[in-house]
Amino acid sequence: MIKMELDLIHRNLQDIKENIKKSSTISGRSPDDIILIGVTKTIDIERINILKNLGIKNFGENKTKEFLEKYDSIKNVNWHFIGNLQTNKVKHIIDKVSLIHSVNSIKLAREINRRALAINRNVDILLEINIASEETKKGILEKDLRDFLEDLDQLKNITLKGLMCIAPFVEFSEENRNYFKKMNKLFIDIELKNKDNINMQYLSMGMTNDYQVAIEEGANMIRIGTGIFGKGNY
Repeated sequence: MIKMELDLIHRNLQDIKENIKKSSTISGRSPDDIILIGVTKTIDIERINILKNLGIKNFGENKTKEFLEKYDSIKNVNWHFIGNLQTNKVKHIIDKVSLIHSVNSIKLAREINRRALAINRNVDILLEINIASEETKKGILEKDLRDFLEDLDQLKNITLKGLMCIAPFVEFSEENRNYFKKMNKLFIDIELKNKDNINMQYLSMGMTNDYQVAIEEGANMIRIGTGIFGKGNY
């Protein structure tokens, strides 16, 4: 069984790397510019370690409880929190993650800042944008972004490192291209603001179904679970 899992993950990873190479070439960048985050939601320690041993060092978790169960078993990697984060759970992850992708309210940003101040550190975050204004999804609406950034300017123990989105689930990835274009424009617009706690580096967008189009439109972080571990694991 381990050999079968290893072969599957290795084969899928090679396919993804080849697609990253093609898409990054189209966007005029090097494949080395693209950070692949292995999404480990519901994935057991054994398979996560297989992926780690294949050279992946960035992993993303959606739920606090599951993240904490895995944290001590997976060493020397960068953990990303990519799911909806409740304010009362911030204290459990604040000193353990490299990047929080899913900051979707000023209330959450304030709690992260408060907890960061308490442990005398600065925490890197991404703002989650509800780029398609979907009622079923979390995230900051584009129309509210200016006010949000003004409030964020007062929080000195967090640094805004970029933006994140979850594009609509579509049958054809090309249908999300315009959303990714809009995200890239927002990224550039914020970068030009030149504020003390803004250091735009990461545009986290694109998952198994649409990461190639996302890279073509500027993504430099992609979050892939099913594409690596196979269907039926989520």
